[in-house]
Amino acid sequence: MSKKMTVAVIGCGEFAREFVPLFQNHPTVEKVYVCDLIREKAEMYSEKFSVDIIDSFEDAINSKEITAVAVFTQRHTHGDLVCKALLAGKDVYSAVPMAVTVEDCKRIIDAVKVSGKTYMMGETCVYYPSAMYCEKKHKEGAFGNFVYGESQYFHDLSHFPRPFREDRASSAVPPFFYPTHSTAMILYATDSYVTKVTALGYVDKEENTPYKKGENHWDNTFSNEFSLMQLSNGGIARVSECRRIGYKAPSSYISGFYGTKGSYQFSNAQHILTALTENGVTLEDVSDEVNPKDMTANKDLPDFKEKVANHSFQGLSYSPMHDERYEKLPEEFKNMPRVNGHMASHQLLIDDFCTAVAENKMPYVNAWRAARYTIPGLVAHESALKGGVPLDVPDFGEAPEK
Repeated sequence: MSKKMTVAVIGCGEFAREFVPLFQNHPTVEKVYVCDLIREKAEMYSEKFSVDIIDSFEDAINSKEITAVAVFTQRHTHGDLVCKALLAGKDVYSAVPMAVTVEDCKRIIDAVKVSGKTYMMGETCVYYPSAMYCEKKHKEGAFGNFVYGESQYFHDLSHFPRPFREDRASSAVPPFFYPTHSTAMILYATDSYVTKVTALGYVDKEENTPYKKGENHWDNTFSNEFSLMQLSNGGIARVSECRRIGYKAPSSYISGFYGTKGSYQFSNAQHILTALTENGVTLEDVSDEVNPKDMTANKDLPDFKEKVANHSFQGLSYSPMHDERYEKLPEEFKNMPRVNGHMASHQLLIDDFCTAVAENKMPYVNAWRAARYTIPGLVAHESALKGGVPLDVPDFGEAPEK
């Protein structure tokens, strides 16, 4: 194994706390630092995880000891921080989104080219069982030619952490500036990218809303945004990002995936596969293949459906779709006390990044793929502002081999 990494985690909020132990326990990582503009947050992390503090982002990227940074700051700050870190010679793991402008997405790609460093966007949903199942069946030819799919990220603002909600200027970020939890699933499953998009926005009507002009950084009034996307394979996807919606879980999922020979449909905890025949279709309930194992073990509970709708069973076990990937995880991860969140994706994310750095190879969600997941949402918001005008989506091509 090459020299071990020293990682600086930038941003000590609610989300990053699940990732510090993963970096600490990965066999390619020697040491972890933490950093936050609010010193008290960094001190809390330092005490909780027994890690040292580095005083600033600038100190981290100028440090000769630190070889990688993991960016967990506010979502609209990622682009600039990532570019600076890459050009300072650091490998970079970044929480989603890649950036909130097309220009910054391109800047990151260019910074990867110039620096030769590893960049990975931590998109959880390429590891979601529904996406993995549709990708597998699509590759096997079960659907025929892809025709239409539906994916969404339904995350009501009331379910976000309190500090996020209280930062009204940032919490009302346009929903399509955070698109990858919905775009990634369909694009991963179809191995395609978006060429054109049209979208509409829902103007928020709630009292005391941050979604209004003068209340947020973008003068954004849309709490929900909906789009139709033309894919490079000729198919169509309906992609939705919602922050005011009476729904909770699963927040990210593929609800429909249709081809010329078969289809996949999902609702709450039921996953259905159909195949076209001369007399109609065959129908197979594949829920036990896709759902987390803890969910399947509890499916006879009288309140099972309600528990699923409130995010029970999704954080402590993984799906049979993950078996092959989990078998390859480092032993240090297998002995950790719990599977990390977002449908058991966190361990897979950090292992992919650390392995890519150690082996000098491209991670799956590299800068080029991250741009293909992010940019359609940015263009969709522009379309929504223009009342649904169809717009072309810029594409920066495939990642080169590293």
